Amino acid sequence: MKKTYSIEVDCANCAMLMEDAARKIDGVASAVVNFMTQKMIVEFEEGRDAKAVMKNVLKACRRIEPDCEIAF
Repeated sequence: MKKTYSIEVDCANCAMLMEDAARKIDGVASAVVNFMTQKMIVEFEEGRDAKAVMKNVLKACRRIEPDCEIAF
């Protein structure tokens, strides 16, 4: 399942780092962060709870940019 989320990210480099961090989270099959559109597209592994996985994605992104917000 793929979902698109609004994300606050301040620079293109941070977006790339957040994308890499999100991909490492258990339950994420793929992740793309677009700095220009302020969107994150996440594809989840089969049978995973998207909301629970996104909580972990948000934690990982906040390690890169502490004021990061993801609307989920």
